[in-house]
Amino acid sequence: MQANKAVQIKKTTDLNRLKRLALASQGLIGRSPFGSGTRGAIKAIEHLTYIQLDSISVIERAHNHIWRSRVPDFKPDQSNKLLEGGQVFEYWAHAAAYLPINEYRYYLADKAAVKDGTLRKGYTKDRKLMAQVLKRIADEGPLASKDLEDRRTKSNGWWDWKPAKRAVEALYFEGELMISSRAGFQKTYDLAERVLPKGIDHTPPTVEERARHMLDQQLACHGLVSTAGATYGRRDAALRQAMKTEISQRLAAGHLVSVALPNNSVYYLDPERLEQPMPRLDNRLKILSPFDNAVIQRKRLTDLFAFDYQLECYVPAPRRRYGYLALPLLYKGNFVGRMDCKAHRADKVLEIKGLFFESGHDTPEVHTALDKALPDFAGFQGCEGVSGRYLNHMRNI
Repeated sequence: MQANKAVQIKKTTDLNRLKRLALASQGLIGRSPFGSGTRGAIKAIEHLTYIQLDSISVIERAHNHIWRSRVPDFKPDQSNKLLEGGQVFEYWAHAAAYLPINEYRYYLADKAAVKDGTLRKGYTKDRKLMAQVLKRIADEGPLASKDLEDRRTKSNGWWDWKPAKRAVEALYFEGELMISSRAGFQKTYDLAERVLPKGIDHTPPTVEERARHMLDQQLACHGLVSTAGATYGRRDAALRQAMKTEISQRLAAGHLVSVALPNNSVYYLDPERLEQPMPRLDNRLKILSPFDNAVIQRKRLTDLFAFDYQLECYVPAPRRRYGYLALPLLYKGNFVGRMDCKAHRADKVLEIKGLFFESGHDTPEVHTALDKALPDFAGFQGCEGVSGRYLNHMRNI
């Protein structure tokens, strides 16, 4: 598994093949790779394996944005309908995420690890209060997170809302509770047994089975994977070791081949995929979420696309280069720039606060493609128009 044993990818055409393979595997080539409507949304998340949640609301929430980039008729209210309908569930992947309901058993080990204290070790657990919370939900039904903010101390027995909130979260991470709804992005908790659809497999997989399953998924949804990327964000040492073993075994059996990119980073893929025709590109520019599955692994993005991306909302304002929420722009197989924007929903206007193009991509062709993409993107934000002084520069090039 050393770089000097890997197939060296030097020619531009070879790198372009890998880039297109990665984008096609992510469902970012073509207009409707997963179809449309609810069926398309389910196919998309089952293929991607998770869709990340985030609370930032200056534009449409991240999870809805990620779905919309692959299912063009996706509506923001569909995500909660999928949750309430039991087609997806919410848990922690590398971050809070929606997951396909058929993945439930593969997260049982994480829940058990939280319960025995080997995962989320610093999490405070008041077992007495947790038992009270669990009984209240069992007796009274689902509890919205806003209910935890009731500061009355004698009528409902909560004492203080912060400990109660931590108790609910602990029960969620341990698997006793699940999130049954996110209407208005407000979490509602209920007993896991009442949330899970009938027939869901509760059999805990072995660590080796988890590694095999995860590697199959990562190869399907990313096309090529690195050792670190195959278990991205997972704090399970046994799982990471099992993944290394699984990759080694597949390499030895010829089921995987390793490739070294021009910067010597090593990735693995099915050798048959190297021989497949390159997916055809289209002329649509895609405006992606900063939390998009294709973007979130920063090293992978730099390795494959030479696109050094950082979400700067967590960076102090004076140190930002591109703005609070600069969205990656994808066009014809390359990340061509960033767009910082904000939806002014009361005025129904999407403000373009900043446009920043990568070297060689500040061109009339890219500007025209972005101009065509903006009306649909604005409409998805609930906006009817687009404003911003940066548009003048774009249209005058």
